[in-house]
Amino acid sequence: MSRKALSRHRRRNRTLAVGLPLALVVSGVFVYGYGSGEEASAAAPGWATAAADGFASVNALGQDGTYGGRDGKTVTVRTLAELEKYATASEPYVIVVAAAIDMNPVGKEIKVASDKTIVGSGTSGHIVGGGFFLGQGVHNVVIRNLTIRDAYQGTWNDKEHDFDAIQMDGAHHVWIDHNDLRHMADGLIDSRKDTTYLTVSWNRLSQENKAFGIGWTENTTADITIHHNWIRETEQRNPSTDNVAHAHLYNNYLEDEANTAINSSYGNYARGNTNMVLENSYFQGMKNPVIRDSSATLVQRGNVFSGTSGRNESGGNGAKWDPKSYYPYTLDAAANVPALLKSGTGPRSSIGTAAKETAALKATTLTVAQDGTGQYRTVQAAVNAVPVNNPSRVVISVKPGTYREVVKVPANKPHVTIQGAGASRKDTVIVYGNAAGMTKPDGSGTYGTPGSATLSVLSDDSQIRNLTVTNDFDEAAHQDIANQAVALLTQADRIVIDGAIVNGDQDTLELETAAKGGLGRVYVTNSYITGNVDFIFGRATAVVDKSVITLKKRWNGTSAGYITAPSTAAGRKGILINKSTVNGDVSGGSFYLGRNWHPGGDTTVDPQTTVRETSLSAAVKSTPWSDMGGFSWKDDRFAEYRNTGAGSGAASSERPQLTDSQASGQEVADWLGDWTPSAS
Repeated sequence: MSRKALSRHRRRNRTLAVGLPLALVVSGVFVYGYGSGEEASAAAPGWATAAADGFASVNALGQDGTYGGRDGKTVTVRTLAELEKYATASEPYVIVVAAAIDMNPVGKEIKVASDKTIVGSGTSGHIVGGGFFLGQGVHNVVIRNLTIRDAYQGTWNDKEHDFDAIQMDGAHHVWIDHNDLRHMADGLIDSRKDTTYLTVSWNRLSQENKAFGIGWTENTTADITIHHNWIRETEQRNPSTDNVAHAHLYNNYLEDEANTAINSSYGNYARGNTNMVLENSYFQGMKNPVIRDSSATLVQRGNVFSGTSGRNESGGNGAKWDPKSYYPYTLDAAANVPALLKSGTGPRSSIGTAAKETAALKATTLTVAQDGTGQYRTVQAAVNAVPVNNPSRVVISVKPGTYREVVKVPANKPHVTIQGAGASRKDTVIVYGNAAGMTKPDGSGTYGTPGSATLSVLSDDSQIRNLTVTNDFDEAAHQDIANQAVALLTQADRIVIDGAIVNGDQDTLELETAAKGGLGRVYVTNSYITGNVDFIFGRATAVVDKSVITLKKRWNGTSAGYITAPSTAAGRKGILINKSTVNGDVSGGSFYLGRNWHPGGDTTVDPQTTVRETSLSAAVKSTPWSDMGGFSWKDDRFAEYRNTGAGSGAASSERPQLTDSQASGQEVADWLGDWTPSAS
């Protein structure tokens, strides 16, 4: 079996909960005691680490999601000079706007550099008479919780003054979220010249001729997500999307208010070769609410039209696509959208909903529920809310349900517990279906083995409890690609997996270290692990204790496989299976206990698996160890001790057994060293 080098995930939905308003901006926490323009010497607060959902979360073009300046210093600004200084700097910054800043001259657009978060302090952050410009190649920019307004020059359809709130020319990985954009000269948002990996969410767009235009080249390359925006008192470009490869619009509220001088000419417009999916949006009083060019493809589902007139179109000959193949998301019911967006869009203040949600972020326990009864609707949204370098444990309590998403706990968020809230570990399921050989949606290559994981835990001292993690990749349907499909990946030290079910076929449970030669200890207890080929593997020091290992048949119904594939560094402990059970509905004598993995032919590793005091079914071969990649298992470290059951056997040259003396040095405590796993 070939193995690709460890690589980072491509699809890591680090989003705020879809369907919930902003949960982290209150004026009381933004200033943090720093004066105007003063740089914070401490780490940025938790709210500053939030990252985008939708296409802005995708790993592409060398940028792994959109999180702005979270890795830089935090500054508070109150003047144009301060704002421009930090927004145009080459290094990352979280820039907190704590005053109304007048642009001079009127129409000025600050040229924002990459790796910036520009966020308003409560409702006090205003940009007056100008906006922001993101030029070619600018990336990883977050603009949140601001009011950008009043560059209007007295001409409704202004052809002379190109004064936008936010203009982007060839940028990528941009998140525009929870802003109030209004009364500018030309348009509110212009996404131009193949700007891509853009998410626009939870904004109010109003008092404008042109709300949101996208396009301005003949290329069809851009990928854009537009969700939970309230667009009202606008005439056109609501938005218009010209030559957009993947335009995903959902849960937006387009309102043509009665008895005003502003009348809509059209709503959502798929132009050129755009391929649009439009879901669960609400159109109130709009003329021509949904239109498309004959060359565009537009799929509608679940939308509500109230008092609309004129064109309402769908269809086209383009390839249909599923947004969930790019990122996970959850739809709100279209009927609830007007009320939800009237209360939830735009900047948040220090009172009301935002204050409650901010308090929740600081709590020890964060709750996840698909039905909206928790603080977050997705597991990843709760992970995103955990502050960077959190000093103490945060429990993410996940209510029963099936959460189809890719989840990653990043290395800079230790002490995280993801715990199912149901009575059974079967009640809460996190599932996805990526595989190593699958091509990423952006065409930048394949996922690779670790990149296929449904749940990745990359932070020290983290735990998985009382839930099921599954990779449901259909191996039978995809024999043309590499079939490694990881359910749970750990790449950190002092990880506990307790009371879990980890389901997969090939490469179910990958246990790694953060760096080659580093220490990465994992304690799996009271759990179930299923698979067929190398389904407990990696270079970590791992204990599978008092658990059940269930063998599965291959995709074609045959019985053959390997339980472990350690790639242990020399001088480290490998995989220990202790006081557990190996069973499964497979043929007798068809499975090896393990084989020795030397990644890429690495001669420096010294793979180790010890199986002791474990019940082995008849499925285990009488010669239970196998060579791999041209390396003899006998040159590495494989042994048993006092196993029982039909699959156990006496000591031989093909079946090494530990002596009592040797076994005394290969117990759980020897594997874990100075670490004693606990629930706290």
